[in-house]
Parts: sequence; C-alpha cells; structure tokens
Amino acid sequence: MKQTENDPARQPDEASDPLLEKADQPSGVAYESPLPEPIAALLRELCMSEARINCRVLEKVIVLAVELAREGREGHKIGTLFVVADSDAVLERSRCLILDPLWYHPESVKHIENPDMRETIKELAQMDGAFVISDKGIVLSACRYINVVANDINLPLGLGSRHMAAASITRETRAMAVVVSESSVVRIFDAGEIVAEIIPELWMLSRYGLSISRPFTMSRRSTSDKGAPAG
Repeated sequence: MKQTENDPARQPDEASDPLLEKADQPSGVAYESPLPEPIAALLRELCMSEARINCRVLEKVIVLAVELAREGREGHKIGTLFVVADSDAVLERSRCLILDPLWYHPESVKHIENPDMRETIKELAQMDGAFVISDKGIVLSACRYINVVANDINLPLGLGSRHMAAASITRETRAMAVVVSESSVVRIFDAGEIVAEIIPELWMLSRYGLSISRPFTMSRRSTSDKGAPAG
C-alpha cells in the first residue's frame, strides 16, 4: 500500500534512544509500579491479562489523564481519549479529523515519557479526536475519529460519544482505552467495558495515589478472541 504524507505509520529512520529502549519491554511483564496498592495490583491485572499491554506505558497514560482531568487547560475543563496498544488495528479503524499534527516527527520526541510530548498532548487534547499510542509508548497520531460500530455496547446513561468510542475500539481490537471526562473523571476501558474509574481529587489527597473503583464486572475476552491481531 502506498503511504501518504499524512500516514502516521510512516516514520523517519531513528537512531537508538535511551527513552525508547527503556520502554521497549515485552507486554505483560511484571513492572514494579511506583503507584500504591491496590492501584498497582489492578494495573498488573490489566497488563498481565493475555500479555498484550506494556504496564509502564499504560501507567504513564493514566497519570497524564489524571493531570488533564484535574488541571484542564487554559482554565477550562477538557475531555479526551487515549487508545493504547494494538496500534496498527486502531489506525486501520480510525482516521484523522485534521492534518495529523504528529506526522513525521521522530519517535524520540513522541514518547509518552517525554516532557515536551506530554505538554503537546495537553494542548492537542483541547481538539476533538483520540490519541493513538503504541505499546512502546510512542504517540503515533492525534485528533483521530474512531470509526467502529457501537452495536450492543452497554454503558451507563449520561456517558457520551467519547466513552462509546472507547468501548467500541477496545471491543474490536486488543487495545485498551483511557477516557478523560469533562466532569473530571478518568475511566479505563478494556474489551468493551469500563474496568476502572479514577477520581483525581482523591489522587491529590493521597499525594500520588488513585481512587479506583470497579462498579462493573471485569470480564476478560473469551478464548475465541485470542486470534485477534496483536499490537
């Protein structure tokens, strides 16, 4: 397939970078999180399941999402969506709403742990669309419209299209999603369901802790789903 100028999969050749090497651990490995228990235990459960998610990357995305929910931007509450892992499948099921602002920037500056990248995400989060993040922590694309069918997705009343997109893409792919709500709640999706909710105010009260509740049954994908493409 001919790559277009706006194709986030097209990247320049990269020299080795310490930040990338640090994040280049196999998905599902036992990562020692600095987050307190039981938060770290929940992250390990999510990451170790079917060995498909890089726990360090997921943690960094969650921390960034909580910062966005708590701080907003320019004095305004904002909402956004992060889709983590199985990036090829996610890119195939989405498209940019504008010319991709992250196109052709080197991977070394697009890592989720890069402070400049994190500030860039906070600016771009004011725009519509999702961020697609690879299992290595590279923010591949921004402002993407998730184009998947939402049939048979059941979410609590009051949650909008951003949450529906998160549920749909995690059901159709092996990715997980982190949603920042304009009501300042962070929700984590896996296999089409909400598996965790984070209250940023309680994050502050416990300094670097999270309050994660699991009001919904955390069901894992069936054995028949294991043939889905991996990220």
